[in-house]
Amino acid sequence: MNQLSVQHLIGIKHLKKSDIDLIFKTADHFKEVINRPIKKVPSLRDITIANLFFENSTRTKLSFELAEKRLSADIINFSASQSSVKKGETLIDTANNILSMKVDIIVMRHPSVGACDFLSKHVNAKIVNAGDGTHEHPTQALLDSFSIREKLGEVKGKKIVIIGDILHSRVALSNIYALKLQGAEVMVCGPKTLIPKYIESLGVIVETNLKKALNWCDVANVLRVQNERMDINYFPSTREYTQLFGINKTLLNSLDKKIVIMHPGPINRGVEITSDVADADQSIILNQVENGVAVRMAVIYLLAQQIKQ
Repeated sequence: MNQLSVQHLIGIKHLKKSDIDLIFKTADHFKEVINRPIKKVPSLRDITIANLFFENSTRTKLSFELAEKRLSADIINFSASQSSVKKGETLIDTANNILSMKVDIIVMRHPSVGACDFLSKHVNAKIVNAGDGTHEHPTQALLDSFSIREKLGEVKGKKIVIIGDILHSRVALSNIYALKLQGAEVMVCGPKTLIPKYIESLGVIVETNLKKALNWCDVANVLRVQNERMDINYFPSTREYTQLFGINKTLLNSLDKKIVIMHPGPINRGVEITSDVADADQSIILNQVENGVAVRMAVIYLLAQQIKQ
């Protein structure tokens, strides 16, 4: 199969295993491209992409922009903080104004859950979800799985623990869907107040003891505490959180085995992870950044192929 089964990338929940395989196969090719002296391919020379970011983002926005440029697409960047959204313009109006400029693909990050799904039903363009509220962040989960596959050979049968603020994390939900779809075992670990009640219904194990979780896993994906999404205190203090759920070199050295460390970024160094862990040889955090460009190139390229048909 050389085509995605979906028309948009709204969430991992809508993908099949064959879609993930196709994205990874395409990303393998693009990873080779971006490591050449000339890092560009003319694949999307006739495609226009709009990046609509209604929420602040540095890494994801830059990663998408770079992916689009590597594919030779034309790019429109839209930041809500400097736009008519502040004057009360609706999401549909904003999108339709952009579409009247003959845009083919919209990459969108939005604070509201379901915004990308809503947009996909109302506008005639391919939609790529770059994060909607606390719902999903599909390209992050894809690049995380791609990085695990690159490091460990395959995702199937591997034990992955996601540590930290599961409740507010779209990365956690997308990762759970992606990892389960590929046959991995998944555990979540964090304070009880930051683990959603429904999470076990997704087929994951819940563990509140960090050392037990680390001894169980092959890979630890460490999330930051999303203070900006919290309207109440979910734990007594940052210091206490770090003592119970922060990962440092001493803790890693005390384990029975060497595990792989991941982090979607941005890192709060010294809170969920210390610098000597983030920069250690068992950390693949910088590989994740590089793989992010290749995976996003693959997603955009595959959706653009549907437009050209």
